[in-house]
Amino acid sequence: MTAISDAALRAALKSQFRSALATLRGAITKCTDELWLSTEYPVPCWQMGYHALFFAHFYMEQREADFRPWAKHRADCQYPDGIPGPADPASPLPLAPTPPYTRAEALEYCAHVESMVDAQIDAMDFSRTECGFPWYPMGKLEHMLVNIRHVQHHAAQLADRIRTAAGPGEGLGVDWVGRVLPPAK
Repeated sequence: MTAISDAALRAALKSQFRSALATLRGAITKCTDELWLSTEYPVPCWQMGYHALFFAHFYMEQREADFRPWAKHRADCQYPDGIPGPADPASPLPLAPTPPYTRAEALEYCAHVESMVDAQIDAMDFSRTECGFPWYPMGKLEHMLVNIRHVQHHAAQLADRIRTAAGPGEGLGVDWVGRVLPPAK
């Protein structure tokens, strides 16, 4: 088996991270204002989108102490259940914090996170056996894969809500993005 070069690995991670963010951006863009703000689900679309972006940003850092929140961050919006840390399935979900982020704000945050991808991945030390976040017992490379999967997971949830709200035959699917090449320099 041929070993993959460091440059090829980083290029693939950048492409897949940008692809997951592009899929999420597509879902946010196609979400109607009514669905974005709807309280039909325990976690509204706006909060799910913000949650995915917050943690994409947070876990892209080398370690927890390096994180600096986005300029428009409001505490507790990143946790769908309003409680820091993993959700407690036994506790009822509180109403979402207010005011909600607009789709325009979420897209602005998405652009901010996208702008960080290349520099952050270039700076990562994938030989580390810890990822910089003690509650994730894994190396940084695996942690980045988890981060990409997390963004894609929530993009898929939003896409499903959009399709369900549109009804059969409406053609409001969200494009799945398989690969995004680096921006032209």
